[in-house]
Amino acid sequence: MNKALPLQAKIEIAIFAALAFLIDLLPSIKIAIGVSISFSMVPIFIMCFRWGVKGGALSGFLWGILQLALGNAYILTPLQAFIEYVIAVTFIGFGGIFSSSIKGYLANNQRSKAFFFIILSLIIGSFARYFCHFIAGLIFWGFAAPKGMPVLWYSFSMNGISMIGSLLSCLVILSLLIPSASRMIVTKSHSS
Repeated sequence: MNKALPLQAKIEIAIFAALAFLIDLLPSIKIAIGVSISFSMVPIFIMCFRWGVKGGALSGFLWGILQLALGNAYILTPLQAFIEYVIAVTFIGFGGIFSSSIKGYLANNQRSKAFFFIILSLIIGSFARYFCHFIAGLIFWGFAAPKGMPVLWYSFSMNGISMIGSLLSCLVILSLLIPSASRMIVTKSHSS
C-alpha cells in the first residue's frame, strides 16, 4: 500500500494534470462567479483509474497548482485558494478507490461491471471535490448569494449544480473513450 509510484506513473500524472489544465481553459458553462460545468476532471479520473487514489490525488494537486500559478483561479483569500485549488482538486483522487476493480474488469472484458465501478468512482471523486467547494462557499462566497437567499442554500445549490453537471459531462466523455481505448486504463500488471 505504501509503494512509491513508478516513473511511468509520475510522467503520466504530470501530463494528465497539464491536460486537465488545458481543458479547463476551454469555454465551459458558467453558472456563477467561479462556478462552472466542465469535463476538465476527465484526465484526473483517468489517473485515478490507472494509478489509484495516490495517482489521482497527485494529478489533481498538480492541476490545482497549475491553476494557481498560471492565473486561472478566482482568489479571494489565501485560505480560500488553498481549499478550492489545492484540497478540492486533490480530493478528486478519492475516485481512485476502485482502481483495481475497474482495471480487473476491463482486462477481463467485463465492461458493464467496470462501468458500475467507474460511475461509483466518478460520484466519490466529484462529491469529495464538491464538499470542499461547498465549505468554501459557506465561508467565503456569501457575498455572491442573491439578496435574501441563505448562504447555505446558495453554496449547496451552485456547487451542487456544478458537481452534477461536471460529473455527467465526465461520464459522457469517459463512456465514449473507455470502450474504444480501455488500454488507457489497464496497466501492464492487469492485462492478460
